[in-house]
Amino acid sequence: MSFLGKEEKTAKKETAIKETVKIKNGKDRARKKRIGALGVFLLSAAFLLSGCHGSRARKEFEIPESFDTSRQYEITFWAKNDTNKAQTNIYENAIASFEEIYPNIKVNMRLYTDYGKIYNDVITNISTDTAPNVCITYPDHIATYLTGDGVVVALDKLFEDPRYGFGGSELRYDGPQREEMVDAFLEECVIGDAHYAIPYMRSTEACYVNKTYVEALGYELPEVLTWDYVWEVSEAAMAKDAEGNFMLNGQKVMIPFIYKSTDNMMIQMLRQQDAGYSTEEGTIEIFNDTTKEILYTVAEHAGTGAFSTFKISSYPANFLNAGQCIFAVDSTAGATWMGSDAPLSDISEDKFVDFETAVKTVPQFDTEHLQMISQGPSVCIFNKQDPQEVLASWLFAQYLLTNDVQVAYAETEGYVPVTKKAMESAAYVDYLDRIGEDDNAHYEVKILASELLTEHVDDTFVTPVFNGSTSLRDAAGQMIESVTKSVRRKETVDDAYIDALYDKMNSLYRLDQTGQAGQKDFGKMPTASVILLVFLAVAWVALALLWIRDRKKEKH
Repeated sequence: MSFLGKEEKTAKKETAIKETVKIKNGKDRARKKRIGALGVFLLSAAFLLSGCHGSRARKEFEIPESFDTSRQYEITFWAKNDTNKAQTNIYENAIASFEEIYPNIKVNMRLYTDYGKIYNDVITNISTDTAPNVCITYPDHIATYLTGDGVVVALDKLFEDPRYGFGGSELRYDGPQREEMVDAFLEECVIGDAHYAIPYMRSTEACYVNKTYVEALGYELPEVLTWDYVWEVSEAAMAKDAEGNFMLNGQKVMIPFIYKSTDNMMIQMLRQQDAGYSTEEGTIEIFNDTTKEILYTVAEHAGTGAFSTFKISSYPANFLNAGQCIFAVDSTAGATWMGSDAPLSDISEDKFVDFETAVKTVPQFDTEHLQMISQGPSVCIFNKQDPQEVLASWLFAQYLLTNDVQVAYAETEGYVPVTKKAMESAAYVDYLDRIGEDDNAHYEVKILASELLTEHVDDTFVTPVFNGSTSLRDAAGQMIESVTKSVRRKETVDDAYIDALYDKMNSLYRLDQTGQAGQKDFGKMPTASVILLVFLAVAWVALALLWIRDRKKEKH
């Protein structure tokens, strides 16, 4: 047995202490490395997330002294198109003609089938500064884009610029003068105190009526439809024979009244009764007694089967053309789908029923003071670092207002041009005069739908635009959809149901957050932002778990 001397013991003890310290330092460095890596990730993610909401500062656009034609520009144009190939051709022809006039500007078009998809893609691309240069959109959507500083170009200075503005001296094409714009349509593009878009086309809603069926029921079609009249005729059409067939059409299917856009239905019914919807500042007023009465009325007629919606049943035109609907409310831009001779249709030829189609304004509460919504696409321009690129975008956007483009596009559907210059042009007047000449370009129902709007421009209105107005619009329609579904499921619609529905809409669409200064529309948060938030949450949890594990090891 050997014993260590005092000096040897001291040396071994010091060595053990050094080893312990070394191990501890190693663990500390490893822990710091892990924490540091997570910290870098968190900071990076936070930086990226800030960009997802358009918070990167952009320099305010200033109009260049002149357009630099010695440079080449490539701009992107996002547009909306359904299945109407004629509209695609018009866009393509417009781009080709513009590029001939400005050979140093190349326009790349991207087509969408839905405005909502354009909106979502724009929100996502704003975060990476890859939003398009020119975009077909709606003011409600632009209001959300504007939550990112300097994202969308305010156009007022461009409007008035003597060189490149409306009718400017440096334009290489014959664009409209400022006074040749339809004021009502241009005013729809004002958000706050500035114009952030130019109108492209305008439409409204129309009620396409099977006049043959109305008269077969013993009714005379009035000049202006009222809600009471439509409800009464619709209920009369629900009578069945002993075999369960509807007596009016001899078929098993009949939905007398179908509404395509229930958001517009609610908005117009409120406006016609001078009831609250929202203020210009974004205060929500829709949850009121008039809305409740509207929902009770909807419940009553949905309960008998006399009323339904597009989302629940399908396109109104499909039922109208098959003799299974009397009142089909849809956009004037959808007129080529309506009627026995409709050039466009989703049903087979053998399903068509022959009837006379009348085109009326949407039902009214006051036939002396008509109220109908104005809708249709506008064009906005996104800000870029290079002001010359922005000017090139403006030159193209303004080219869409020339007569050739406006008249050609208006002839594809029941749209109307947004300039007096185009409306009064010989080409457009000739188009209207040739109503009924054929069932394609001059299809009677389509031209009647166009004339409906041109005759009632002063009776149109638009809803207030603010960050969150898109969510409010969605909620307006969803309440009608919810009530209609509920009564079909035999649920009770009473005061308690509607109060609960109000609470649900307020929460689901975050309406208590809309209209507030600086409030982001988190209800429409881009997918990239959601993913980053998830990663942030996971990273913080991982960081906490590492810290707890290391603390436990130290104690042992």
